[in-house]
Amino acid sequence: MRIVVLGGGTAGWMAAACLARVLGTEQHTITLVESDQIGTVGVGEATIPLIETFHQILGISAIDVIRQTEATFKLGIEFVHWRHRGERYFHPFGALGSDLQGVGFLQHWLRARAAGDDSELTTYNVEATAAASGRFGMVQPVQGGAPPLHYAYHFDASLYAQMLRRFSTGLGVVRKEGRVADVRRDGEGGDVAALVLVDGREVAGDFFLDCSGFHGLLIEQTLGAGYDDWSEWLPCNRALAVQSERLDVLPPYTRSTALEAGWQWRIPLQHRTGNGHVFCDAFISQDEAASRLLSGLDTPALGTPRLLSFVTGRRRRTWIRNVVALGLAGGFVEPLESTSIFMVQSALTRLMTMFPRNGRVSPRVVDAYNDAMAREWECVRDFIIAHYKVTEREDTSFWRHCRHMTIPDSLAERLALFEEEALFLDQPHDLFKEANWNAVLIGQGLIPRRHHPVADLAPIDALRLQLGRMRAETARRAVILPSHNAYLARCTARPAA
Repeated sequence: MRIVVLGGGTAGWMAAACLARVLGTEQHTITLVESDQIGTVGVGEATIPLIETFHQILGISAIDVIRQTEATFKLGIEFVHWRHRGERYFHPFGALGSDLQGVGFLQHWLRARAAGDDSELTTYNVEATAAASGRFGMVQPVQGGAPPLHYAYHFDASLYAQMLRRFSTGLGVVRKEGRVADVRRDGEGGDVAALVLVDGREVAGDFFLDCSGFHGLLIEQTLGAGYDDWSEWLPCNRALAVQSERLDVLPPYTRSTALEAGWQWRIPLQHRTGNGHVFCDAFISQDEAASRLLSGLDTPALGTPRLLSFVTGRRRRTWIRNVVALGLAGGFVEPLESTSIFMVQSALTRLMTMFPRNGRVSPRVVDAYNDAMAREWECVRDFIIAHYKVTEREDTSFWRHCRHMTIPDSLAERLALFEEEALFLDQPHDLFKEANWNAVLIGQGLIPRRHHPVADLAPIDALRLQLGRMRAETARRAVILPSHNAYLARCTARPAA
């Protein structure tokens, strides 16, 4: 087959790298078309641990990522002012405590809390404990079957795309420079047949991946996929991004600070710091948002803020005929939980299992793919909405709107089960699992009213002893780790700051 990827950037080069590694370039030709004249959206510089699965498929090591993309390690996200002003909590990777007597850890923590225990939920998580003291180590002594740290990365998105570009072209992917002037379709079936470039060249293909960004040149402008607008639940529709000087001490986590009409991110890299302000222009002007962003930087700005406009939502279908949309061409949910790159990875993983046999696109396969991706997008959507809905803030019109807005039935049911019974019901397409929901909902101030009665079987003194041992072991595992700066220096052979 002749496979054509439209658009470079993170999504395009992830697609090219994955196709080249999994499908190979002997029986298939893989061509990526991009233009240096078209900028990429470089706001998604933080990831989640599942990116390591993608790297393992490609054969790219963590050291490769650290050295080639100015990356730092990430153990979770610190949320500041989200529950109310002055409050902060941490959403870590990894488990929160261990199950006891066959019952989830949260039930025992709630029982101990009802009996007067005031320990924080994240003191039972080694990633949160290490992050709080600025520590990180990929390899550590493991006792009793304890898992290694769950980690992800902060990286320079443009350098990451360049790394994947080198990797892909090394496997035989052909890059063609040029802007698309027209799309030629097959007169009989309606499939996309070729991209017509401004200079008249044609790039013909049998299968196309649309990584052309928000406007979705193939999936939307050519094939009319349609778009589900989620602004009623996620009203932020603008982002201002600016880089600033590097931090002296590099924290192994992302920080998200709730502001008057949105939130501000801070992403530490080795050579600079990524910052941005996600906001709703119905509640604050662009000038005010820029001023708020710049006044909240921890280091001097390296330029002026760059504006990105968006409408949160997804394409109603991300696979139509012989075109699959990835990245921003497929949908966009603000980068609050670093899901953008994962959604590209997830789509690619699913596509590889469903890739057309003998060049024939099966309508049943296309329907199954679209249904699965739709459900996954909606699960991510609900998790992000929960950050805005579950809050005690009433201090601005934006937060009053979010706190009192009507939410999707799927999320309302989740929140009701959690608040009434501390229950989490796994959904087939959930990216975020029970530990993620527990950390965020409790961090936002939603404490379940009761716990499971099985948690009452053990004497309370025995439970306190077990919980104390868990906290001690968590602290022990964290304290033996080197500082994040020192570990990065070891990875890059640079002196620690």
